[in-house]
Amino acid sequence: MTHAIVYTAFGGPEVLALGDVDAPQPTPGHVVVRVEAAGVNPIDAKLRSGFRGSAAITTPRHVGIDGAGVVTAVGADVDGFRVGDAVVFAVGSGSYATEVLVPAGRLHHRPPQVSAAEGAALGVPAGTAYQALRSLDVRSDDTLLIHGGSGSVGQAAIQFAVLWGATVIATASPRRFDHIRELGVTPVAYGEGLADRVREATPDGVTVAFDAAGTDEALQVSRELVVDLNRVATIVRGADAAGLGIRAFSGGSAVPLTAQQQAWRTEAVPVTLALLAADRFSVELGPSLPLTDAAEAHRLVEAGTAGKITLIP
Repeated sequence: MTHAIVYTAFGGPEVLALGDVDAPQPTPGHVVVRVEAAGVNPIDAKLRSGFRGSAAITTPRHVGIDGAGVVTAVGADVDGFRVGDAVVFAVGSGSYATEVLVPAGRLHHRPPQVSAAEGAALGVPAGTAYQALRSLDVRSDDTLLIHGGSGSVGQAAIQFAVLWGATVIATASPRRFDHIRELGVTPVAYGEGLADRVREATPDGVTVAFDAAGTDEALQVSRELVVDLNRVATIVRGADAAGLGIRAFSGGSAVPLTAQQQAWRTEAVPVTLALLAADRFSVELGPSLPLTDAAEAHRLVEAGTAGKITLIP
């Protein structure tokens, strides 16, 4: 047996419970990983609460997408991994556990310079940011406006765009300005008068906008400042995107990601691991809690706690 966080009904963080589950076995094309850290993402809480629609719960539902750990068993038809390898994964469901079964294609070697907590922080945030900016074709001649720049996705987007040579403006609370400024961005405070503050910061205008905040203000200002609405995208207000004439990448959108967009999300993880190992990318780590405190981790993420929250089995 192994341990995993599960829930049997939608609701608040209190529905999360530690349960005994069958230990995963190394099936063909898959690898068993002992989890050292599991990343806690806002989407985890949205699915648990029922805010983000999902299928009816008929069996205990596992939680978590991202994680890092050590390979303990390798299934048939798997090349390139062996027992003892330090790895990072984005398994899709169930990373809040002591052991998980991961498709080999979702597994990546973790360089020694990258901690388990940093590795567990990459799948959703880095994958989402990288894919969105690639889809928006962000280049060195662009001025990019990012809404929600101090969050995990926003910080990843800032760093990718800066590495690619773009000029970046990001909205945030003033108390977070110093941190995101260190990433190479010009911060602006959200709130009344945002469009004017962005214009003041970017006299030559904004060419592309990426919304990771989901506020009416973010969408309105993006549509006001960017001429080509095909270069405005949200990852939060997907259900509203079509009516606003902008793009959405998941976030409740009825339009699924394309095969290319899915490939970019997967590609982002090894790209980011290499950048971390070369000290060209950073991850802001937040509280690290025991696996048994998964409910508290969800309360913290819903409260907007700074830094990436991780669970340690």
